[in-house]
Amino acid sequence: MNPAMFPDVVVNGETVPHALIAAETQNQAAPAGKPGIAWRKAANAVAVRTLLLQEARRRGMEPDPEEVGPGRFETEEEALIRGLLDTLPGQGAPSEDAVRAEWSRDPARFRAPPLWEVSHILAACDPRDEAARDKAGIRARALTADALKNPAGFARLAASQSDCGSKGNGGALGQLGPGDTVPEFEAALRRLSEGEITAEPVLSRHGWHVIRLDAAAEGAVLPFEAAAPRIRDAMEKAAWTRTVRDFVAELVAQADITGADPARQI
Repeated sequence: MNPAMFPDVVVNGETVPHALIAAETQNQAAPAGKPGIAWRKAANAVAVRTLLLQEARRRGMEPDPEEVGPGRFETEEEALIRGLLDTLPGQGAPSEDAVRAEWSRDPARFRAPPLWEVSHILAACDPRDEAARDKAGIRARALTADALKNPAGFARLAASQSDCGSKGNGGALGQLGPGDTVPEFEAALRRLSEGEITAEPVLSRHGWHVIRLDAAAEGAVLPFEAAAPRIRDAMEKAAWTRTVRDFVAELVAQADITGADPARQI
């Protein structure tokens, strides 16, 4: 994609470097073969970021980067934007009546975490090593085909072929809940029905997994007292999101922007 194909993005007289928009495109979803859509989304996102930085600087704010991970700190621009958004008026905690009304709309939405009985076969590799990843992937696809052809033989296949210590139990990992496995593994579990085996192996930092969901138990519906903290947190986050969206919309409405249309993404 040639950035020269797209117009300059100018926000209140400040021209945004094409390099910033190009870097942002990796964070924007777009249909395959249509990079222009990703570019336009990125241009809108960068225009909003530029507006926020301009407003923070107009107010004379100074960046105060916070640690966001072990030894990892915000950039000065990230700190400026966070500091600006922190000045927005809070919505306050929702009332007990509002929280109860939200719960009463459909109590079945609020459940204890599910539990899964899971077995797997691991073709271990370091996914950062392309050659090792591809070699293990070929083996994992062959193991998947064998498992799908003879589901009753899954435990025997795991016992003889898996690179995980669970092979001693026929691949059984026991009872798992949300957060007990790596994200890719859990995402695959959530798509499976009881007794189903993944149609394609799943790659994680441990290697390729052939996964079987042996049993699943949906979490029980939570009583109001147990669900209330989760509901309250979600309502506060939703209110905060609306506040930020309204603030950005106001900045966009007052701005002179060419080459982007951020109002479409607010």
